[in-house]
Amino acid sequence: MSLKQNILKAMYPLTATISKAIGKFDNLVQGDSPFITPIYNYEFAGIAGTGHNMSDCKGKKILIVNTASDCGYTQQYEELEKLHQQYKDSLVVIAFPANDFKDQEKGDNEEIASFCQKNYGVSFLLARKTNVVAGRDQHPIFTWLSDKSKNGWNDQAPTWNFCKYLLDEEGNLILFAEAAISPLDKRMIDAIKS
Repeated sequence: MSLKQNILKAMYPLTATISKAIGKFDNLVQGDSPFITPIYNYEFAGIAGTGHNMSDCKGKKILIVNTASDCGYTQQYEELEKLHQQYKDSLVVIAFPANDFKDQEKGDNEEIASFCQKNYGVSFLLARKTNVVAGRDQHPIFTWLSDKSKNGWNDQAPTWNFCKYLLDEEGNLILFAEAAISPLDKRMIDAIKS
């Protein structure tokens, strides 16, 4: 870990507390409208280049998170790994590293994979580095997640690194949580367990 990453890791509890206190990146919205277009039609490349079909996740809840290695919320990798370990029989966690917010993911795919494994023991799915915000290069999965004409109710694209999208076992988007919401937040756990 770089000096900056160590400082960010140490500051994570304070960053999360301040974000919640000022109401920044602390929005959690639940929806219950069924999808228009199934997410199972999409695929993504894993960080090592292996192809993954979203249809392989049928029958499990799916938590999709946009991530970055040099963010004040990077410590959430550890929390995501805890979720993955605790609920791996019923939940698929997929992280999409992206450099969309203030140049906080500068590394290439190999560097990102090494960083995640070495510092957080990440064993859940990591996608190849991509773009998650609206625009012509936005990954198609994030286009689906942030377009209510596809997912049924949500228009919110990631507002910062570590925004979370939770889908149910049938592929319906049921929750959007901004960066300051911990993956281990009671509302997240309740939605995963329901």
